[in-house]
Amino acid sequence: MKLSEYVVHDATSLASLVRSGEVSALELTRLAREAYDQVNPRVNAVIEFYDDAETVAGPDGGLFQGVPFLRKDIGASEAGRLQEQGSRLFKGYRPKSDSFYFRRAREAGLRTLGRTTTPELGTSGVTETILNGVTRNPWELERSAGGSSGGAAAAVAAGVTPIAHASDTGGSIRIPASWCGLVGLNPSRGRVSGGPNNQDASFGLGRTFVVCRTVRDMAAALDVFSGPHPGDPFIIVQPNRPYVEELSQPTGALRVGVARTKWGAVDLEPEVLSAVDSTAALLEEMGHAVTEVEAPFEPAERLRISLSRSNLNALRLEGAARALGRAIDADTLEPINLKLYEYGRHPPARPGDVHEALRSMRYHVGEATRDFDLLLTPTLPTVALPHGSIYSTTNPALTAEEFIKADHALYQYLGVFNITGQPSVSLPLAQSQSGLPIGLQIVGRFGDEATLVRIARDLEEARPWRHRRPSVYAGTI
Repeated sequence: MKLSEYVVHDATSLASLVRSGEVSALELTRLAREAYDQVNPRVNAVIEFYDDAETVAGPDGGLFQGVPFLRKDIGASEAGRLQEQGSRLFKGYRPKSDSFYFRRAREAGLRTLGRTTTPELGTSGVTETILNGVTRNPWELERSAGGSSGGAAAAVAAGVTPIAHASDTGGSIRIPASWCGLVGLNPSRGRVSGGPNNQDASFGLGRTFVVCRTVRDMAAALDVFSGPHPGDPFIIVQPNRPYVEELSQPTGALRVGVARTKWGAVDLEPEVLSAVDSTAALLEEMGHAVTEVEAPFEPAERLRISLSRSNLNALRLEGAARALGRAIDADTLEPINLKLYEYGRHPPARPGDVHEALRSMRYHVGEATRDFDLLLTPTLPTVALPHGSIYSTTNPALTAEEFIKADHALYQYLGVFNITGQPSVSLPLAQSQSGLPIGLQIVGRFGDEATLVRIARDLEEARPWRHRRPSVYAGTI
């Protein structure tokens, strides 16, 4: 297989070729390395391609047998592998335990070959760090790939691997999926275990999943990574059938709420609003009932939750620093993260207030959206931003509160669904006149990834995107 052929396939297709004997897992590993060598110097998405990648073993079976995979440098861990979280504070850190996530990845046949960039501590929606530099968008190198799964998205978009590990606490899967033209699902709370040491992370806001190129890879990844483990705080309703089988099931007529107005301080760019309207019209053509909805929450309510969480975030950071024997200062943390830490040491609210704030917001959003099977929103109000924006944690100009407010204003449609626990997916359904991807977000009811799989399939068939290629793409340079 040639590199130009490798990059055409999604993960499902590559696994099929391995099972049939048309290509070997080792050959795919070597092709991923060739793609990395070709594009990574330009996009800076992969900070380590393992020296022993060609000896990484996988089972003889699995939905993704032999498929190259990459790990985001924060969150789910591989025992003994570097996990530096984009931060000088964690430089050289190697966790001792395997996450349940990567145990499942290996059992499914995925071969993890390296790790991808992330903003420091996963704090920002743009991937720019003192430790690892700037991760660039393969569609336009002077623009951001997003974050915090920015390296994962840039690597997949540029053709290094067809699928990669990603995580999302306030938009960190969907942001880079939108800006890099990928499929980015943030599953329901509890769908994918964070065990053995991070179940229900960040008050249940955090989820672990993937970024990929196709809906069928998304469905297969749900089958691979879903399922409870001992120690999980609750067991979510389990699917009626494998998610890959949902790809052949009828969708039915659904009630869809459409967000055409801003849910924060940043205005929608006209091309983004046009993409929302076009997708809403398409859903109506498919037979769904579409109704416009207003913002189901107050931005001030969302801000209170983030401010209330700051104390526990600071305490966790102090604990990690003590364990590493390091100080928290300007030599170990970037300007914004240092300010967030200092703010969290003396927050205006008690730590217990966060639980009430989360409960209240879940209730209000649930009441406002209870009549809809799905919601359609922009993923982001803008196309990918140029590097050096105010949203980077390397920016010294903002206070902690100013940074959080700016973050919420830009990622206004995203964090709310981390709070409610609902599944949501960004699909690359549109492009700007200049050719930049525009993601549209589809939000389902809690625990109902099956409906998201079916509607995402319908939209992919109606508005296919696999033929689109960024300017930096392996095998074409």
